[in-house]
Amino acid sequence: MSAISGMTGFGRADGALDGWSWTVEARSVNGRTLDVRFRGPPGFDSLEARARAAAQARLARGQVTVGLTARRLESDTPAVRVNQPVLDHYLALANALAEQGTTPPSADGLLALRGVLEIAEPVEDPEARAAVETAMAVTLDAALDALKQSREREGAQLLPVLTGFVDRIAALTDEAAVQADDQTTAVRDRFARRMTDLAPNLSEAGAPGLADRIVLEAAALAARADVREELDRLAAHVASARLLLHQPPAGRKLDFLSQEFMREANTLCAKSATTALTATGLELKAVIEQLREQVQNVE
Repeated sequence: MSAISGMTGFGRADGALDGWSWTVEARSVNGRTLDVRFRGPPGFDSLEARARAAAQARLARGQVTVGLTARRLESDTPAVRVNQPVLDHYLALANALAEQGTTPPSADGLLALRGVLEIAEPVEDPEARAAVETAMAVTLDAALDALKQSREREGAQLLPVLTGFVDRIAALTDEAAVQADDQTTAVRDRFARRMTDLAPNLSEAGAPGLADRIVLEAAALAARADVREELDRLAAHVASARLLLHQPPAGRKLDFLSQEFMREANTLCAKSATTALTATGLELKAVIEQLREQVQNVE
């Protein structure tokens, strides 16, 4: 069964071919969507589309940066050529000066003149260049594979943490279910005391049907304080969370589920009529908030 992945990671791969050497580094951090950015040397712009496609095939969310640095190895014996037009110009000037009695220049002197010797730029074979780009693309894939593995390792570390929070929410929900049994009695007793304080001198003879109205009002208040629906929804959310932890990518769904957890916990606290249930509801909210913070790291 698959498990969740994180969104923070790093991957690196190196390559070399035909006098070129390069390094690809891929890193990612949290993000609501998948945002891929590519940085590469001039002349290799075509690799950006490959990097984006490769990242999209492996990752679902996160801000991903892919950097390619490339270096061309210099030849030990660079090609040197004589710029013949420049040399001819210098020879013509030297001959003119020699006719006037000056000493003719030497060969090494002529070659030392500016512009006579040039370093010949290598002519790149298009097929060779294409082969280098293909090899670089393979290295891109390797770096992104390493990044994905790094994110999976983060997910493996997050899984027991998130599972622990979900288990704690389940336990608190069970505690709240036991404490909720006292809700009806607490509400009715509280309402009866208030009615006694407000109308101490009323009797059944002086206010026909008073006792029945008290019972009806108390029942209505107890119904509004009923938290069974909230507890049922919390239990259902717990079951959904446990499934999502093994159904990646689940980050967005878990984030939404944590909001639903908090909604039910807030309602539980609002309806609480006992100190014990209120305390459990507050602890439940604290655990849900911890879960929500950690879920932000899940892909």
